[in-house]
Amino acid sequence: MTTVTAPSPLTAGEKGRAGDKFFSGLTFAAGALILVVLLFVTLFLVVNAYPALVASPAELTGESFFSYVWPLVLGTLLAAGLALLFATPVAIGVALFISHVAPRKLAKPVGYVIDLLAAIPSVVYGAWGMLFLAPLLVPIYDWLHTYLGWIPLFGDPSATGRTILTASIVLAVMVLPIITALSREIFVQTPKLHEEAALALGATRWEMIKMAVLPFARPGVISAIMLGLGRALGETMAVALVLSSGALGWNLLSEGNNTIPAEIAANFPEASGLRYNELIAAGLALFVITLVVNLAARWIVNRHKEFSGAN
Repeated sequence: MTTVTAPSPLTAGEKGRAGDKFFSGLTFAAGALILVVLLFVTLFLVVNAYPALVASPAELTGESFFSYVWPLVLGTLLAAGLALLFATPVAIGVALFISHVAPRKLAKPVGYVIDLLAAIPSVVYGAWGMLFLAPLLVPIYDWLHTYLGWIPLFGDPSATGRTILTASIVLAVMVLPIITALSREIFVQTPKLHEEAALALGATRWEMIKMAVLPFARPGVISAIMLGLGRALGETMAVALVLSSGALGWNLLSEGNNTIPAEIAANFPEASGLRYNELIAAGLALFVITLVVNLAARWIVNRHKEFSGAN
């Protein structure tokens, strides 16, 4: 009589290998999906922007596309750069206060408030900047023009306060919680042995932070700043509400200096024909700017990591 042997169940090792293969395939599919989405977004921008890129000035608004988009690029970079200039020192200071200076009973509430700022919608920031901050800054702009008017940046001020400088301050408030939250988490991860060794050698709290905390956290802080820069470059509604569109100028106190996201938001609903393609091409320019910024950020972070490892 022939005996039929039942197939043996999978061993623990075989089950583990099957689970590893499934998990590897799942993560690969997730990574590939991101690349596919990025590819489709790029194709959409290039295909729809091409007619505006090759059109003559007479077919557009009387000027070439590059003459049209160049002031918007400069306005975008100017607003984002000023926002980082304002936000970065404050964000790093707040992060150090929460992680190394404030008592625990005070550090936690301050951290919650910072996280809450990140959850406020951008349209609320825009309304606050337009209705409250802009009129509040008008006397300050008048003072800057009176005493620093010989500097081209502080020429004739706007009567409404809706300027590129006001938009930059609003953007600074928006990116502040991002940079602060990420920097705080990095500062907390500083090895305690490094901090205690610096203090044991007689260093003050500030010297300990300068010698142990900041060098350890430098790559992460740079990543946080670049993430904030990406948010500032792509912000739309807050800037669109605050700014009054106008010609490019280096006077920070006058109206004008529109940004690419604000320009698209203001004109896209009524756009058609080549005007639609022109706005898509402006979006393509912003896409290239953010891509270059992210690549530069990655290079800077990797360079600092190698430098820290070498030391």
